[in-house]
Amino acid sequence: MEWNTLQPQALWTNFAHLNAIPRASKKEAAAIEFVMKFGEKLGLPVIKDATGNVIIKKPASPGMENRQTVVLQSHLDMVHQKNNDTDFDFDTQGINMFIEGDWVKAKGTTLGADNGIGVAAIMAILEDKSLVHPAIEALFTIDEETGMTGAISLDPANISGTILLNLDTEEEHAFTIGCAGGLDTNTSGTYKEVPAGEGFLSYILKVKGLQGGHSGMDIHKGRGNANKLMNRLLYKAQQVFDIQLVSLDGGSLRNAIPRESTAQILISKSEEADFLQFVNNYETTIKEEYKQVEPKLAVEFTSTTHPGIMMEPAYFAQLTRALYALPNGVFRMSPEIPGLVEASTNLARVIAKNGTFTTQSLQRSSVDSTKEDVAFAVRTGLENIGCTINQEGGYPGWKPNKDSAILQVMTKLFKEQYNQEPEVGAVHAGLECGILGSHLPGMDMISFGPTILDAHSPDERVQISAVERFYKLLTHTLQEIPAKA
Repeated sequence: MEWNTLQPQALWTNFAHLNAIPRASKKEAAAIEFVMKFGEKLGLPVIKDATGNVIIKKPASPGMENRQTVVLQSHLDMVHQKNNDTDFDFDTQGINMFIEGDWVKAKGTTLGADNGIGVAAIMAILEDKSLVHPAIEALFTIDEETGMTGAISLDPANISGTILLNLDTEEEHAFTIGCAGGLDTNTSGTYKEVPAGEGFLSYILKVKGLQGGHSGMDIHKGRGNANKLMNRLLYKAQQVFDIQLVSLDGGSLRNAIPRESTAQILISKSEEADFLQFVNNYETTIKEEYKQVEPKLAVEFTSTTHPGIMMEPAYFAQLTRALYALPNGVFRMSPEIPGLVEASTNLARVIAKNGTFTTQSLQRSSVDSTKEDVAFAVRTGLENIGCTINQEGGYPGWKPNKDSAILQVMTKLFKEQYNQEPEVGAVHAGLECGILGSHLPGMDMISFGPTILDAHSPDERVQISAVERFYKLLTHTLQEIPAKA
């Protein structure tokens, strides 16, 4: 890929180098070393805290010493997802990127523009000796995607800045000044496996072809949840056929809308033909329901070897009813901010195998009480079938401040650059700003970035022209940072 054809060249070069490094959440060691060596090569002070966050400090350019210190913040980790037909090892391979028109994409995997573009932009700022800017503290956090442990464990003693620019918003014209908090609900249970008679045939059922996407930013778009669609199929089949479950595996990541679900089932030999017709009819029904948002949705079945065992039938019946009753998707819209999802839940992971049943789901809300409400709705539904519930990883939201000084500065610059008003609002996703703000009281914060579509999925892409405009706004903002109090 000819990175020297893209602008700003330093940003894209840094992004290419970063994307050559495997950097899954909780596996960021190589990325941490990469940015630390980058800062050390520039001769700048570099700090790595006990958690693995990296802080690189750059002094103000001449004449800017009286301006407030700015924290530039992005996270090092990325979501690792790939298409089933893509042969790729995220632990050893770098991302295979390519240009298509005005977009940078990846071949069959997530791209890592979330939040690699932000990281690369900060690196470009640090190495630019001609840029006019105040004192900068570059904060590279870890594990944002699977728990925000970097932000949660940040040592505030390493930060002295009073303005924080988070570069993790994915809509070019948006200024984010608030976000949702979140809570993970993880469940586990056990069940008996019993012998399966020879009167059954074994099939693999697959719900596939769904778009998936971010379980916060995309939750209102009406996309299909593979776990819920698979459970709907199994529940309806139970009402008509002698069907039994061998195993179930749906979804992948806790913060992604599940794209695929696979079940191994047993069906009575005498009912095989009718059952397969039932599956075809079910596929037709849900494809009609989702034709506007899930054009590639499909339900497939293939015969497989009889395993000789199955889930205890009574538990199978309880399981499908419990999963059917679980809330999923938008739980409540905000009554204060038009169009904003206040609370939601996403059934991200469902596994039943070898006598063990587990689920992972993530509840989000900008209001703590509704976050608790939807979390309890998920909890009680699974407690009813004897699951052990572990609710953890809770993090605070970020309350909007429309009187923010940095918001006023950036709104002025945005109007000058774009000849229009920015879209100022909150997002239904967990930005690190909420957590960082709890560590750094009084910090004036804003989040912005270029256009990134379908983050957390193999369709992820970033708009080249938007990156150039985003970086221009970022550098102009640094030149206009208000003076110290």
